Amino acid sequence: MTGMETSHTNIGRRELLQAGTVALFSGASPLLSAPGLTNPLSGRGTAKRCILVYLLGGPPHQDMWDMKPDAPSEIRGPFNPVSTSVPGIHICEHLPRLASQTNRLSIIRSAGYKNSDHPFMTYYTLTGRISPTPLGANTVLPPTREDDPHIGAVINKFAHKKPAVPGYVSIPELRVRMQLLPVAGGGRAGYLGPEYDPLMVNEDPRKADAIASLSLPKNVNSSRHSKRKQLLAMLDGDAKRPRLRDYDKLRRVAMELTDGAVDDGLFDINKEPAGTRELYGDHRFGQSLLMARRLVERDVSFVGVHFNYMSKCDGWDTHQNNFPCLKDELLPLLDEGLSGLITDLEQRGMLDETLVVCMGEFGRTPKINNAGGRDHWGQCGSVVMAGGGVKGGHVIGASDKHAALPTQTPVGPPDIVASIYHALGLNPHALIVDPRLNRTLQLCEGDVIKALF
Repeated sequence: MTGMETSHTNIGRRELLQAGTVALFSGASPLLSAPGLTNPLSGRGTAKRCILVYLLGGPPHQDMWDMKPDAPSEIRGPFNPVSTSVPGIHICEHLPRLASQTNRLSIIRSAGYKNSDHPFMTYYTLTGRISPTPLGANTVLPPTREDDPHIGAVINKFAHKKPAVPGYVSIPELRVRMQLLPVAGGGRAGYLGPEYDPLMVNEDPRKADAIASLSLPKNVNSSRHSKRKQLLAMLDGDAKRPRLRDYDKLRRVAMELTDGAVDDGLFDINKEPAGTRELYGDHRFGQSLLMARRLVERDVSFVGVHFNYMSKCDGWDTHQNNFPCLKDELLPLLDEGLSGLITDLEQRGMLDETLVVCMGEFGRTPKINNAGGRDHWGQCGSVVMAGGGVKGGHVIGASDKHAALPTQTPVGPPDIVASIYHALGLNPHALIVDPRLNRTLQLCEGDVIKALF
């Protein structure tokens, strides 16, 4: 699977304008209404929601999911593989909880692409498309409406059915590691428009006001907030104001979100039982995953956990001290948090309808460098999925004896994205309109990884 060929067809300006006019007055999307387009909801997947656990920086696949115990020491490192709940499948000894859950996991060991730069691969893995703007190793640009949309924005646009809650929540916003700068590539809705951007939880989810904009002022309780809404409705009256329609819609959504945050505690993980919170671990990463579960349980369609807040390491970008970083911080966080998420979803009867995806932008070099680290390696990496109709206890593809290159079932970022869309009931090859160039294109350029389902 290459997932690299673009399929697009030019359409006339008149047809595009007609499509936009019909959409304006009928509520249909101009991205769906042009002649010859297909319905993205024609896919066969049955998952209703997705949680993406994105390990920003590039997790070392050969020290986690694709161990090579027979390789030379400068390649295999000091970690040992352990048996799992599935005979014949081995993963890292520092992932004991996940080892016991391997019967629920599909592990793809043959994902890759020939680029090893963070900005390029972050954009590619999260959108399924190569950025039209050249992105090198140190390229940091602000997000624009020319960008391709993040996976979550596409799900928000085409699959989200509950307008009272956001379709795409990002915990936190996709950013440059350990900094406050948003990443140019792939974190927002791009050309789909601002209404499909994520609701961003950039504060520690353990704080009561993790989303300050949805918290009522201290002097405004629920009763007073309700009276304010009633007064506002009286002042608005029934007058139709077409020029303010978008503003009114945005304000209405903001009101509904505030109500949900206040009344239902949509984002308030402090309302979870102590035992549930302990299941995920008493750390920001685990509690971010708990918030993700709380959100999808309340009909949020997509939650992206783009986590990069570490106390000891520079995210998963382990150029130095790879093994102490993994053993002392990164792997324990992942093992506790991700296993807690899978357990919680299963206990609540939600796992079959919730796709969980764990990946980063690339893998890391086979050979350990002089600083005891591993450098960027786009050619090969691992992706793990669970729930949402995905087979459990399954390994897809294989890498060579040094985990350097795929040897079986090679897949690229577009294929991973296409498989996510498929699981959520979208047809990845449906044709939509790309308003940037007045053309049609496939929702995704990749092919569904059939062995997953």
